[in-house]
Amino acid sequence: MPKKKPKILFVCPSFSSFIQNDLDILRRHFDVRVVRYHGKKRVLKFLIETLKGVLWADLTFSWFADVHAFVAVLLSKIFIRKSIVVVGGYEVAKVQEINYGAMLKKWKTIVVKFVLKHADNVLTVDDSLKKDAIKNAKVGGENIKTVPTRYDARKFKMNGEKENLVITVSYITNNIIKRKGLDTFVRAAKYLPDIEFILIGKYADNSIEYLKSLASPNVKFTGFIPDEELIKYYQRAKVYCQLSRYEGLPNALCEAMLCKCVPIGTNYCGIPTAIGDTGFYVPYGKPKTTAEAIKEALKSDKGKAARERIKMMFPMVRREKELIRIIEKI
Repeated sequence: MPKKKPKILFVCPSFSSFIQNDLDILRRHFDVRVVRYHGKKRVLKFLIETLKGVLWADLTFSWFADVHAFVAVLLSKIFIRKSIVVVGGYEVAKVQEINYGAMLKKWKTIVVKFVLKHADNVLTVDDSLKKDAIKNAKVGGENIKTVPTRYDARKFKMNGEKENLVITVSYITNNIIKRKGLDTFVRAAKYLPDIEFILIGKYADNSIEYLKSLASPNVKFTGFIPDEELIKYYQRAKVYCQLSRYEGLPNALCEAMLCKCVPIGTNYCGIPTAIGDTGFYVPYGKPKTTAEAIKEALKSDKGKAARERIKMMFPMVRREKELIRIIEKI
């Protein structure tokens, strides 16, 4: 008889590209059901679906160590199921200067600490997040392992000629502007008036008006665009900026590097993990210094090295093998 596939309950708040990648991986190898957390308004429905899912499953797999993972891990403990939780960054962050991180809130700290202590495996996308988990949540970390997200070098690749174009990609909200350094990106543009700057991403609140008030005429805001169009921007742009104060392993940065964008970033968390020595580093929140680095990056030929770094360090097949190995082991 064929070997029975392990049954996995996949719990998540959204289907961002990196979450969808993991879901696709698990579906190729295991029997998977999905429960999505939609927030407080539909919490009863979520609790019922998660309970049914846990009773059905051998293992729960949750993206982000938040309230939904707390429920999945708690029910897994009660009904003697295994559990895996992936940490994205916010859950273990404590950055008072930008008021960012779950660890700044007492009740969130309790939730995250429970998840980190009681999940059978906790996976972080960068070593910096494991260190923050141990430091800020005050857990031992014996069950925490770094398994980076991975990127498709066949999908993200160069096509055509590069332009003197500088881009960054982000959701645009009041909370995100400071963390991602979007105001720094916009302000840097005025020092390079002949270069086009494009900020790509969905407007989730009225904070876009603040950024537009800072912008010089050479700054463009696209709003939401589909993935196919985003790739074209990666392919056109000579420079990609990741000017954040806190990140896990930045997905858009890695995707842009695969398209031979020269990266510029701050030296925080997973940003140097991605960039290595293939780009330029700037201090957080310094528009003029950032503009000077962009000027150098526009003249550099580091794009090819940037692609090779991501292609070598973060191939899609490696995360797939690692997830399968971890699941089969527990």
